[in-house]
Order: sequence, then structure tokens, then C-alpha cells
Amino acid sequence: MFYDSGGFCIPGMSISRTPTYGAILIMWLCWSSVLIEAQDSITDPVEVSALQNIRRSLIDINRNLSNWNRGDPCTSNWTGVLCFNITMDDGYLHVRKLQLLNMNLSGTLSPSLGSLSHLKILDFMWNNISGSIPKEIGKIKSLELLLLNGNQLIGPLPEELGYLPNLDRIQIDQNHISGPIPVSFANLNKTMHFHMNNNSISGQIPPELSRLPNLIHFLLDNNNLSGYLPPQLSELPNLLILQLDNNNFDGATIPDSYGNMTKLLKLSLRNCSLKGPIPDLSRISNLGYLDLSINQLNGSLPPERLSGNITTIDLSNNDLAGSIPEYFSGLLHLQRLSVANNSLNGSLPSTLWQSRNLNASERLILDFENNRLESISANGSIILPQNVSLRLQGNPVCSNSNLVQFCGSHNEDLYKQGWTNTTDNCHIQSCPYVYSPTSPVNCFCAAPLYVGYRLKSPGFSNFQPYRDAFEKHLASGLNLELYQLYIENFQWEVGPRLRMQLQLFPIYDASNKSSHVFNTSEVLRIMSKLTGWDIPDNDIFGPYELLYFPLLDPYDNVILPSSSSAGTSKGALAGVILGAIASTAALCVIVSLLLMRVFLRNYHLRDYREISKRRQASKASMKIDGMKDFTYTELALATNKFSSSTQVGQGGYGKVYKGILADGIVVAIKCAQEHSLQGEKEFLTEIEFLSRLHHRNLVSLVGYCDEEGEQMLVYEFMSNGTLRDKLSAKSKEPLSFRLRLRIALGSAKGIFYLHKEANPPIFHRDIKASNILLDSNYNAKVADFGLSRLAPVPDIEGAVPAHVSTVVKGTPVSLIYLCSLVTLLNSKFVFIRKLILVSSLSFYHWHYLVTCMSMFG
Repeated sequence: MFYDSGGFCIPGMSISRTPTYGAILIMWLCWSSVLIEAQDSITDPVEVSALQNIRRSLIDINRNLSNWNRGDPCTSNWTGVLCFNITMDDGYLHVRKLQLLNMNLSGTLSPSLGSLSHLKILDFMWNNISGSIPKEIGKIKSLELLLLNGNQLIGPLPEELGYLPNLDRIQIDQNHISGPIPVSFANLNKTMHFHMNNNSISGQIPPELSRLPNLIHFLLDNNNLSGYLPPQLSELPNLLILQLDNNNFDGATIPDSYGNMTKLLKLSLRNCSLKGPIPDLSRISNLGYLDLSINQLNGSLPPERLSGNITTIDLSNNDLAGSIPEYFSGLLHLQRLSVANNSLNGSLPSTLWQSRNLNASERLILDFENNRLESISANGSIILPQNVSLRLQGNPVCSNSNLVQFCGSHNEDLYKQGWTNTTDNCHIQSCPYVYSPTSPVNCFCAAPLYVGYRLKSPGFSNFQPYRDAFEKHLASGLNLELYQLYIENFQWEVGPRLRMQLQLFPIYDASNKSSHVFNTSEVLRIMSKLTGWDIPDNDIFGPYELLYFPLLDPYDNVILPSSSSAGTSKGALAGVILGAIASTAALCVIVSLLLMRVFLRNYHLRDYREISKRRQASKASMKIDGMKDFTYTELALATNKFSSSTQVGQGGYGKVYKGILADGIVVAIKCAQEHSLQGEKEFLTEIEFLSRLHHRNLVSLVGYCDEEGEQMLVYEFMSNGTLRDKLSAKSKEPLSFRLRLRIALGSAKGIFYLHKEANPPIFHRDIKASNILLDSNYNAKVADFGLSRLAPVPDIEGAVPAHVSTVVKGTPVSLIYLCSLVTLLNSKFVFIRKLILVSSLSFYHWHYLVTCMSMFG
């Protein structure tokens, strides 16, 4: 075997290098014409240039945008670029949506964004982008969704954003935006959602915002706002949520006019340095959540009856006095009543709990700590119903020894710690994906879509009673059957906001063997629903936000469509261009084949051609489902002819290269060294064996190459490298214990699948930290099955082989399962961490770790 000057491997013989210059020149001219034609853009050249500038201003450490320099943006599936399928009057396609959420991008936002003149959705959520918001975005008159939340943006809000006539939603929360709210924002007549919380916005709320006819959600909590609360906000005709917590309206009062906001569902003014009395809120018939805590409000509790829909009343930490209104006992949806740390006196009505009959999921918390309450009303029972908590510490009534159980200290609400569920009862079966807990049949094995979802301003304090209603609401909004949606866990966060991880399962179809996965069109439909905010708002659940929507195995090859499906208009232009390209390409193929035939005849390569035919015939006889048979040329192009700059590793098998396939997918390519080559039959048999292994904690095999004397395996690329690298002293980002534990659990699940659930079972025999790979989210995946062996299984006559080798191969340190992961425990409280890890892994071959621990003391 030898290599030509370009690095290509040609087996078996030496070939003269005397070129047929005329043939080469003709071929070059022919293919150049194809490339020139193919490069004729049908996307507006101004927008192409803008996208290139946007790419240059970003830092893309995960190379998510590596295909932004290939072909045309609208016809070559540039990552995150979605276009109209309709050419405009100018004859060009235009970008409709720029969707780059959660891609670990940094850098800055380019002013060239303003040149995307037909853009409707601009989505950079949950990245690490810094710098200021370009004022040029104000030129995109078609913009409907401006989604920049969850970054590191600084500087003031550009006044130009106030002149976007079609803007529906502005989300800039969780940044470092400073300066005042521009008065120009009063011109956003179509805007329904102002989500600007968790920034450093300062100054006075402009009274002019009261002109906004469609505003429903006004979230400005956790900023540096000052001045007064504009009474004019009561003129907002459709306002549902006013949330201004943790600002500093020093000494301001709550305007009486706020009682006229008859559509209001939630009023939250916690910790705003407010003074004066609580206004009459009895006319707000649907008010469900009231939080005026941590202020200096005085006077009495609201004497007029509040809405019967109210779930939460928090008036704690004020200067309120007087007695507790009797009507509080008739609020049948109440979950939390907190008036702690005030100066309330008199007696406590026992009807507050006697009038309630709670089911198992409901709770009522009554917090009256640190007031001047002297007694419980006459004839009142101190026996509380199930799920009612009463807090009286710091009141004179606690001198009664019969009430001691209500007068101690209390921990945080139990139901605020979140909830999770499992399907452990299904583990007796074999499933390469996940068991659906809610499917029509027991233990339906399917590949879910994972969705990070958060309710930004829910209208309740306890989620459990509303969980069923929420599932119905969301499943309906996504056009899914109810059993397809499963809340894997939820957790209350500061805000309060409710974060949850969802699993969306494909529909169960007993007659369809492939029903365990969504088809591509369904994945794209669901993603479009979530990223386009097409799920209708709900009064009790409030606004939501998408935190992440990762496309994991087996959906990691799903490519976002570059165009919408709205029909065609002037599509003939694209057809003519593509037709010309196809015609020219076909002509060039014919000419090239003729020239190649002459060339091969002149250089006596008949033997090589016969060998190639035999090899192709051999491979054709073995079809491997789901595995792509790559050509050597494809992989050479993907790695710049196996350039040393693309090499990312080397082991006993050979070298490993990082490659980018023609469709933009990043892969890892393992090339066997000459001494590692197998016979072709053995190699293809090994590929067939690997193709049967599918698990979220195993590195997926994409395809293979068995051509030109090379044997190569093509795997999914794991951007965070090996566990060994992350545990190395040279690692710049040490792993937290929680992350280490998650990695250990993931590794254990992958090995457990190989040993117990694969059919037939497999002994890996080379487990070590360098064979545990980490993807972009630090999910652990087991790699390197080159030394695996099938476990003994009965043959067709029922006989079991007398012996199968399980002797350790490869690196000596991999003496037993996960011994290399003992390194995870090399910090303080080693013994405790060992116990946690062993107990967590006990379901996944705990005896391996126990043996491993004993070896290392």
C-alpha cells in the first residue's frame, strides 16, 4: 500500500503519474462550469452577505454553523436558517427565520442583522452572546418575535426597536441590559409580550406605555426601576399579568386606579419599597395571584372580598394591622395565605381550615407568624384537615400549650421541592430507548423528544392539583394525544418560576414496527410549534418559555428545512437554475466516464477494476440496515484528505479524525492501521454486529468505509472529548460532583445495556476513562467496541458454548467494570461519595463497582 501526493490510499500496485493533460483539462473545465453554476445564489445576495457577517461576528466553538460557507443559504440547509419557499417580486428567496437557540454561541450580534429585511423570527435564546443589541434590528419591519433571552447582552435598549410595527413578542430577559425603557416602545401597537425581567433596566416606567392596545404580559421584575408606578397603566385594556418584583419605587404608593384593571390575573409587586394602603381590588373579578410582600404597606388587609379564583395571597413583611377578614374562609381555591411579619391582632378564624376538604394533591398553607394574634375563634377546632399547614410562631396565642405543634419553626414548602417519576418496573425488558410511562400498553419502548420548558409566571403556588389540566392544555396545543406527553420532572425556581423536563413520545401503533420513533416531519412540526410560540396562552399557567429542544439519537440527523411549505410562486426561476445545473452535471458525468475509461485502459488497470468489482459484489451481498457505506473519497473530502489538522486521537486501532460530511454533519472517523486490517467478510460482519446496538449511552455508529484497502468506522462526533481528558489535571473546567455522578450513571447504563439487554449480550472488555465519551451536554456514551465479544447464547439446537473469552483485552487499567471511574471520587468526603455512587449504580451491575472499590481500598 502507498499514498499519492494528495494523501489518497491506493492498494496493491504502483501507478505511473504521467498525466493525460488534455483529458484532465477537459474534465476540469467541465466540472468548473458545474461549480460556477451551482454557486449562483437564489437567495437575496444582500441577505447572503448579511449572514456571512453574522457568522463572522459569532464565536462558534461547537462548529454548529460550519456549513454556512457551503452553497446557498436557502437551498443548502444552512443550520438555523429557514426561508420562504416563495420567491418575491425581486426574484429571490428570503430568510424567514433565524433559529440559533442553545448552540453555545458567543461573540456579538452583527449590525448586518438589519439587512434580513423579510425576517419574522430572530432567535438567539440561551447562548453566551455579549455586546449590545444592534439598533439596526429596528429596520426589520416584518419582525414578529425578538428572542434574545438567556445571553450576556449589555448596554441600553435601542430606541429603534420601538418602530417595529409587527412585533408580537420581545424577550430580552436574563441578560445585563441597562438604561431606561425607551418611550418609543409606546408605538409597539401589536406587541403582546414584554419579557424584560432579570436585567439592570433603570429609570421610570414610561406612562406612555399605557397606549399599548394589545399588551397582556408585562414582566419587568428583578431590574433597577425607580420613580413611581404610573397610574396610567390601568388604561391598558388587555393586561393580564403585571409583574414588577424586586425594583425600587422608593416610597411610591400603589395607585387606586389599579383596581380598575378588570382583566388582570396576576399582580406581583414584591419587594418594591412601596408604602401606603392596599387599594380596593375587589373589582378584579378573575384575580388569581396577589403578591405585595416585603414592602412598607400600612392600613388593614383588603376588607372588600377578593376574587373567588385566587390561589395565592402573600402580604407578608409589611406594616399591616387590624383583624383577619372573615371572607378569607370562602376562598375555595386558596393554596397559600401568608400575612407573616405584620401587626395583625384579634382572633384567628378556624373557618379558614374547617371550610376546606382537600384531596391528596391539594395543600393549604396558612402563615400567620410574628403577628399579635391572641386566640383562635370560639368553638374553633384545632384539628387540621389533611394537607393543611398552620404557622403561628411569634404570636401571643402560642402561650396556649395545646397549640405547640403550630408554633415551631418550619422548613420550605414541601411541594416546592419538585417532583419526578420513574418507570423502574419496565427494566426487566430490553429497550434501547425509553419506556413510555403513559402509553396505552405497558412498557412501550420508544425514542422521546426531550423538551426543557418553563412557566415564567404561573398563577398558583402548588402545581400538583393543576398537573392534569396542564398536560391536557399542552398536549392539545401540540396536537398530540394525551399519553404522548410525560412530565419527567419539575422544579420550582426563584421567581417563582416552574421549570420542567418533558418527554414527548411517538404515537403508539401496534401495526407499525417503526412507531417507536417520530418521523422527521413530526419532529419538525413539534419544534415549529414550540419555537414559534404557537401554543395558546392559558390564564392559570401564564407565559411559557422554551429552554432547550435537543435532537438526540435517533433524531440527531434531522435537518431543519430551509424553506416553509407555503406553496410556490415564481418557483420556475429555481427550477430553471437547478435544471441547468443538472443538465450540465449529466453531460459532465458522461464526458468524465468516457475519459476515465480511456485513461484506465491506457494505464493497464484492468486487475484493479476486477478487484473492485469483486469487492462491490461481496458488499452488495450483505445489506446492513441503517448503516451508510461511505466511499473513500467522501471521507477524504470530509477530513481535508485526512489532514493532520483534523486528527483528534490515536489508539491501538488507528487514528481518529474529525470530519464534516457533505450534509454538514460532524463525525469521528476511525481509520484502521495496516496491522489492524481484518478480512473483508470479518470486517462487514463486525459492522453488522455493531449496527444492532442502539442506546442513548452508546456512541452511535453512522457508517463505514471498506474501500481502497482502507477500513474505517464513522461515528457520531462527541464534542467534549473523553472522560479521561476531563479528569486530567490539564482540564480547564473541572467536573462538579453532580456532573461526575451523572457521567458515571450514564456509563453504567451503557455497559448494563451491552451486558444484559443487547441481543445477544456483549462483553466490552476494554472499559476505561478514554473510552467514555462526552457529548455537548456532557452525556456519557460508551465507545470502542473493537474488542467486544458476543456473550454465550444457545445455538439452534439449544446448546450453549462451553467457553467464551472474557479475558481483559486492551489497556491493563480496564481490569474490571468502571475501575477507571474511581477517579471520580478523588476529593473531600470520599467515603460518602463512594456510598452515593455505589447506591446510585446498584441497579446497573453494582457488583463491578464494589469489586473495583475493594481493589482501590
